[in-house]
Amino acid sequence: MSEDAAREALAGAQAALMAALVAGEEAPPGFDRERLLIQESSLISKRRRTVARLRPDLAVLLGDGFAAEFDAYARGRPRPPGGSHADARDFADRLRAAGRLPEESIAVEPTPGPRRWSPFARRR
Repeated sequence: MSEDAAREALAGAQAALMAALVAGEEAPPGFDRERLLIQESSLISKRRRTVARLRPDLAVLLGDGFAAEFDAYARGRPRPPGGSHADARDFADRLRAAGRLPEESIAVEPTPGPRRWSPFARRR
């Protein structure tokens, strides 16, 4: 197998793995579906925590139902282009379309939180 063909095969395998993890696609050959479901749940949990941080009003509004509501929204749906802010906006739009947001919550948009220092920040 040529180097180019090997790279194409690897890229295809990586794309299939990502689709299984974030878009609910079937597990690629050689991967345990149960383990991928565990990882998928972990990734959704991370997204949920981020959306709750960006839109605490939604977490308060939904209370104990926030996790289940967000998980239903996120399962089989990759994070949208635009990152976490777009994810929070799309989740709020879904709630709005279902009539689950009161009028005072409609105009709330995610706001950037305080910047934190990170040892991994890019140095110039």
